[in-house]
Amino acid sequence: MRILLVEDDPALRETLTHAMRSAGFGIDDVADGRAADTALMMGIYDLVILDLGLPKMDGIEVLRNLRARKDKTAVMVLTARDDIHERVKGLDIGADDYLIKPFALPELEARVRALIRRSSGGDLVLSNGPLTLECKTRQVSFNGEPLDLLLREIRVLEALMQRVGQVVIKSKLAAQMSTWESEIGENAIEVHIHRLRKRLAPYGLKIKTIHGLGYVLETYDEH
Repeated sequence: MRILLVEDDPALRETLTHAMRSAGFGIDDVADGRAADTALMMGIYDLVILDLGLPKMDGIEVLRNLRARKDKTAVMVLTARDDIHERVKGLDIGADDYLIKPFALPELEARVRALIRRSSGGDLVLSNGPLTLECKTRQVSFNGEPLDLLLREIRVLEALMQRVGQVVIKSKLAAQMSTWESEIGENAIEVHIHRLRKRLAPYGLKIKTIHGLGYVLETYDEH
């Protein structure tokens, strides 16, 4: 799961970035509304944590632009504004939840998990037959037996399991796995896919290459 954090306070931005990474999320952070608007045009985020009082472009405008593009990415609004009219305005424009500063980190993390569950249509556990992936703990298992995978392999598998039986575009997969501090190229994706194939093949799980597009994790067939 990948998050965009939009917060102009450097100390708070650093704290939240560390907390979200510690909770197992991939996260990018920006300090102004214009940068956020540009980043969101890439369409690679599962959730936005959005401050309202931003330089260059107000958070409300960022949110309005996001929804105008028909982008349904979940948005958690953070703000020091305690005016009920601001909260109503944000929710009417398309925010999914609100949290007023100051707040406790465990509450933010719980709300983030709830929003991602809601937007993904269920619990943070992905499955394909006996194969399961617990997104919070990054635990992968087959028939209850744990599989020992590298973190990046798990992240590739997570993206594939979110769209079982559908094509996951290679370039978008690379972008989804990357952060601005650590970019993942398409060649690296090919390596991770190769390793995953070898690990999953003994269990009858197949990753199909769609040449020129990307990859499909085929629906598990016990026969």
